[in-house]
Amino acid sequence: MEVSGRILIVDDEASMREFLSICLRRAGYAVEPASGGPEALRKLDGDSDFDVVVTDLKMPGSGGLDVLDAVKKRAPSTEVIVITAYATPETAIAAMKRGAYDYLTKPFKVDEIEVVVARAMEKRALVRENRLLRAELKGQYHLDRLVGKSAAMARVFDLVRKVAAAKTNVLITGESGTGKELVARALHQIGSRPDGPFVAVNCGAIPEALLESELFGHLRGAFTGADRDHPGLFVAASSGTLFLDEIGELPMALQVKLLRALQERSVRPVGGSTEREVDVRVVAASNRDLEGEVERGAFRQDLYYRLNVIQIQMPPLRARRDDIPLLAHLFAERYAAELGKPVPILAPDALRALCEYDYPGNVRELENLVERA
Repeated sequence: MEVSGRILIVDDEASMREFLSICLRRAGYAVEPASGGPEALRKLDGDSDFDVVVTDLKMPGSGGLDVLDAVKKRAPSTEVIVITAYATPETAIAAMKRGAYDYLTKPFKVDEIEVVVARAMEKRALVRENRLLRAELKGQYHLDRLVGKSAAMARVFDLVRKVAAAKTNVLITGESGTGKELVARALHQIGSRPDGPFVAVNCGAIPEALLESELFGHLRGAFTGADRDHPGLFVAASSGTLFLDEIGELPMALQVKLLRALQERSVRPVGGSTEREVDVRVVAASNRDLEGEVERGAFRQDLYYRLNVIQIQMPPLRARRDDIPLLAHLFAERYAAELGKPVPILAPDALRALCEYDYPGNVRELENLVERA
């Protein structure tokens, strides 16, 4: 039979130790008996890698609460089940406050102890898995705020690292919610000018009449309501990065002016007659098929090639299912901290359901789902 966990049984009654050992070995566990608190403490000092400890409460010398304290000191994630024939509300409360997983009163049925041990084992496994996820988040599967261990994200990480230090224009493509702005921020943060500004603008969120002024600036009196000079986002991003999100929404007339700004590395504010030089790296993003937009005449071909020097394709979440547990744990930690709650343990059934869903809204949908839960 496959062994599914290690259990230390602590009881001064030989018959109870034998009974529990037979039951739990039959259930597939590796069992180590101890005749009382002192022997249990010696075993814990020599080998604290037990998944579950089942201990009697009343024993000569070191009692069950002493064993409980010793376990939690040596191996906090090991679960402890306290059993006793002398149950009182006070002892039950004391045991639970000191970290016991459960508290059973003798006599108990075989299936009762098996169920409790199985649940304790499941919690122990979940804690281990969540600790592993936490370690992975802090390790090699993290690039700035990007997270992933899938092959698809490894390719993204590799490309980001290769091009980050250059001033080359980058086009990030992919469905909505895949994390295109996070890639742009990673390019900025690990690039050659991380101390410079990172300025993001959604080209589809600003009215067309105001977009030219927002990008290139305007002089006072250039139009009604222009009561002061406005430098514009290109100037604001000088010595840093300008992120143009949803670049496919840019009107054709502004596409011409953007192309000129990229070619000349200078901008002319609305109402002005002179150019102003700008030193800025432009990173653009779109969830549209810009090549198809070019073929339909909805996007300038020359601007497309100017922006698309390097293209980074963000995979949809359904194409990187290996990353879902990592991301779910990240969001659970984030929103638990915001709400002042303990970080929840992600149960196997919950993770399985999360991994099987297709996420039309991609990572953003997963984040909203975890926050709502």
